[in-house]
Amino acid sequence: MNDHPAGDTRQRVRAWLEQPRVQNFIIGLILLNAALLGLETSASALAATGGLIVLLDRAILMVFVVEIVLRLYAQRAAFWRDPWSAFDFAVVAIALVPATGPLAVLRALRVLRVLRLLTMVPSMRRVVGALLAAIPGLGSIALVLLIVYYVFAVIATKLFAATHPEWFGDLGRSLYTLFQIMTLESWSMGIARPVMENFPYAWAFFVPFILVATFTMLNLFIAIIVNAMQSYTDAEQHDTKLAVVAAREHIEADLHSEMRSLRDEIRALKAMLAVSATASSTSRQTPSPDPTAKENP
Repeated sequence: MNDHPAGDTRQRVRAWLEQPRVQNFIIGLILLNAALLGLETSASALAATGGLIVLLDRAILMVFVVEIVLRLYAQRAAFWRDPWSAFDFAVVAIALVPATGPLAVLRALRVLRVLRLLTMVPSMRRVVGALLAAIPGLGSIALVLLIVYYVFAVIATKLFAATHPEWFGDLGRSLYTLFQIMTLESWSMGIARPVMENFPYAWAFFVPFILVATFTMLNLFIAIIVNAMQSYTDAEQHDTKLAVVAAREHIEADLHSEMRSLRDEIRALKAMLAVSATASSTSRQTPSPDPTAKENP
């Protein structure tokens, strides 16, 4: 019996944390914290504000800690089953580790608190979820691109190493040069045309590489991500429909149960009324005793 008050308190805390104004307040603190972390990189800003930036940063961190503690209290084991909640805990925990000695590098990781914005905004969560869902497809395309990349690098090293060793002297340089060409950075005037001065038909090598590595593969990457976004959105809509159907069935079951209870109560009332009416009718039909019967035997 003592569990009910605690359970009610957890429900109230959870409902309070999920209120839009509380969510918006946390989002505002995340944005403010991002601005403060940027100001900490400016020596002039630190000198002008004194310790105000550091004080505000610590105050915001304490608010984040209180929020995480309340979520742990309200959700208990469900908190750890949610990847976003576990991510929030890790980001806040990193900020609590003393950034001294070998752990000084963790001071730079405080900026990860800005990533909490991804967990607070549903649209951002959908984008991240879609990107994670697209990883298998992106991995397959990346493997194909790597094979194409390697083949063209070997060919370029064989063809152009003698005349342009600074770009194609070995396999590593060829890979780096082809990466530059794939990004379309000065590929024509900086690399292709100088090579074509010695190999006039070198365009027959560079143009197919750009068409395959840049345009085709890039469009495939975009297609995979868009498809993953659509699939993720469809899955969310399907889950929402299932939740709505389940809630409707639950409400209908409750209504049917209430209606059955009402029918039973009505039948019981009718039975009671019938019994009462019968008793009343019987009492009216029973003759009253004659008081003169004993006086005149």
